[in-house]
Amino acid sequence: MKTTELIVQASTNSYTITIGEGIRNQIANYLPKEYSAIWIVTDERVRDLYLSDCLSSLSDHQVYHTVVPRGERTKSIEYFYQLQTEAIKFGLDRDALLIALGGGVIGDLAGFVAATYMRGIDYIQMPTTILAHDSSVGGKVAINHSMGKNLIGSFYQPQAVIYDVETLQTLSEQEVRSGYAELIKEAMISDELTFHSFLKADLAALSLQSLQTHLRTGIQIKAEVVEKDEKEAGIRKYLNLGHTLGHALEAELGYGSLTHGEAVAIGLLFAVHVSEQFFNNELPFRQLKQWMEQNKYPLHLKAIEHQALLAKMKKDKKNKQKQIQMVLLEKIGKPAIRTIGDQAMLDYLHSFERKLVKK
Repeated sequence: MKTTELIVQASTNSYTITIGEGIRNQIANYLPKEYSAIWIVTDERVRDLYLSDCLSSLSDHQVYHTVVPRGERTKSIEYFYQLQTEAIKFGLDRDALLIALGGGVIGDLAGFVAATYMRGIDYIQMPTTILAHDSSVGGKVAINHSMGKNLIGSFYQPQAVIYDVETLQTLSEQEVRSGYAELIKEAMISDELTFHSFLKADLAALSLQSLQTHLRTGIQIKAEVVEKDEKEAGIRKYLNLGHTLGHALEAELGYGSLTHGEAVAIGLLFAVHVSEQFFNNELPFRQLKQWMEQNKYPLHLKAIEHQALLAKMKKDKKNKQKQIQMVLLEKIGKPAIRTIGDQAMLDYLHSFERKLVKK
């Protein structure tokens, strides 16, 4: 059984990302130290698939577990509070470990609980989706507010990331699409060769080997950026490519109407469209749109009121002085952040909507 290890050097600690097959059955081998107790937080679907394996691999430890509903709506103040209450009832102390077993929602929610319970306990990310390859690395943890995504959160690094790629074999087509949007994003800010190699992926016929290679590449790109800019003061903002419109769509439609990755996919196309207009350059809009269509991404705005989208964009936490800061591309592999005025953004939305329906 082959495993790959990547090291992330954060300001607070360094941690190992382990990628391999079947490693959920060997969690104890990847614990960085001894803990007074271990608490696994997961969702209903992952519980049915993988919780028993994880519990068996930790049979020599005091282990508790909590199961929450699936979906983006769980990243809320209500479930955050519920989990804090559970931790208190279990009697967890500062030497306890929280394991976030699941997708990005579980990682973000449980990570934020770990960051705040008793002013911070250790946690480990155990992603079970492709999408979570992105959110499990870098220490951004958060819950949503009805007025915007991830507005309540913190930077809090995990102690390890344990990524068992076998868990990805049970993902739906929609979940695979969602995850690959973030991989494509990482390729777009990296280089043309990586980007065009990722566009060869047929998501309906992915081999586990190809998937593992793409994940390793995407995580490496993310880790290198995070190491240089842990608190998102500079280049880490480039990882938000596609998220200006993506987050606005999620908030406006209601969390869960589109998956995060599906919303980001539309946002990536929009970012390319705006970049071409802003920089008067030519980018692979057509190739990217064609790849997304072939892989059945929902590419439409559903007649959403543009003013409503603009209002959501203006609540993005990365904005400055109430002006939208958007990640654009001067070319593939050369991202840049530019301020976009309100009227210009509305114009871009109108022209993008027309461009989406063109064949």
